[in-house]
Amino acid sequence: MLVVSNVSMQFGGRVLYKDVNLSFTQGNCYGVIGANGAGKSTFLKIISNELEPTSGSVTLTENERMSILKQNQNEYDDFTLVDTVIHGHSRLVEIMKEKDELYAKTDFTEEDGIKAAELESEFATLEGWEADSNARSLLSNLGINEDKHDLLMKEIDSKEKVKVLLAQALFGNPDILLLDEPTNNLDALATKWLENFLFNFKNIVIIVSHDRYFLNKVCTRICDVDYGKINLFVGNYDFWYQSSQLIARQMKDSNAKKEQKMKELQDFIARFSANASKSKQATSRKKELEKIKLEDIVPSSRVYPFIDFKFEREIGKDVLEVNEISKEGLLNKLSFVLRKGDKVAFISKNTLKITSLFNIISGVDKEYEGSYKYGITITPSYIPNDNSSYFEEKDLTLVDWLRPYSKDQTETYIRSWLGRMLFSNEEALKKVDVLSGGEKVRCMMAKTMLTSGNLLILDDPTNHLDLESITALNNGLINYKGVLLFSSHDHELINTVANRIIYLGEDKVIDKYCTYDEFLELYENEI
Repeated sequence: MLVVSNVSMQFGGRVLYKDVNLSFTQGNCYGVIGANGAGKSTFLKIISNELEPTSGSVTLTENERMSILKQNQNEYDDFTLVDTVIHGHSRLVEIMKEKDELYAKTDFTEEDGIKAAELESEFATLEGWEADSNARSLLSNLGINEDKHDLLMKEIDSKEKVKVLLAQALFGNPDILLLDEPTNNLDALATKWLENFLFNFKNIVIIVSHDRYFLNKVCTRICDVDYGKINLFVGNYDFWYQSSQLIARQMKDSNAKKEQKMKELQDFIARFSANASKSKQATSRKKELEKIKLEDIVPSSRVYPFIDFKFEREIGKDVLEVNEISKEGLLNKLSFVLRKGDKVAFISKNTLKITSLFNIISGVDKEYEGSYKYGITITPSYIPNDNSSYFEEKDLTLVDWLRPYSKDQTETYIRSWLGRMLFSNEEALKKVDVLSGGEKVRCMMAKTMLTSGNLLILDDPTNHLDLESITALNNGLINYKGVLLFSSHDHELINTVANRIIYLGEDKVIDKYCTYDEFLELYENEI
């Protein structure tokens, strides 16, 4: 059990949260959510004792082991992948070192023999004899090929390092598992394996993630960092979001009677309970949900950008034809035809393939073989994964940056579009050189909405975005009436938006009209 007692945290005059009291219990998975800068990752650092809170304490049940997903990818550069994973269990590593030192002694005594026996017993209890095979199994399940297991960490790329560090955190059945953005850089199969692993994990899991589908799959509780507090809610992310939105709507209706509000909420909870009854946590979760009252849920203070892609020119019969496009080392005679109404998600273990394709058909990359042709009615708009070239003039304010893309040049009009993307009042006069990654993506969204393309090309647009912006983008793409080509690591976005999946493999291309979940079910063994 993990207990957080009266924890407050502030940096200078800024208070992140005050008097937080939470108990984390075995068998539950807690998703920590909140706006960017709310202090989600800071909270994990407080729990792990990496940061000391301004006041309060964190208490861990005696003899329980905490494991953390580490963020420093270079910390284990001189270790093999297997050794890096095993180092996730510090006590096991200590025992291995002590054993080696004892058995290396030339003057081995009876006392040393007793100590060695004690160490061997503890080593066996901690499954030390299976450590190597367990570590290799974790690596394989996360998509690291066996021929790489004995390489040094410095010999593999950064995306694989993330997987190794995740395997390290999962190793040895920790009592408490802290994961900060564990699905970053994971492909679909690795993410699905992790979902199943955590769903069946019997101990405590605390996760910070922007992946809504992942939070819904694994979480039984949501810790919402808002109003300078951290409030605990029963259920997954969808239940928290939908109930919060419901209460927000109810509070706007000042004339509604409380009895009617209560009935609407109770009906909503009843429907959710019915859905939850199909899960493994059915009985206990349903009982807890039935106890929820109106005053238990408060609307979120967070705001959502307004994303709505419109276009003026209707789409004709011909949209886009790609003929045998090749790019050395990435694409090999790729061909496909887009039709009106297509919303195509491109997936690949090598995301450079997708970026290369998008750069070619958007006109950024001229060095390729093959050809592509747009229909005469088509106006493409592109949001690249790397948008740095759009923000090179550092002295521009956001108003001046957006002005070239607007037909109406008045400041009031441009500010209204920036306001949609949460740059209101003085925020609209910020210089582009101080923008965060998420703010730059929101600027690119405003630009794209103003240019009114009827074919959108989006290369991992959820990268750097917070949950609120991802939700707004998801809704905007569902409502978009044009043709869409996109890639994303967000399962929910792909599954709710795409009606066609194109998989770019090393030696094959799979092109299927279906949802993402249907695609994974059909081709799980082929991708």
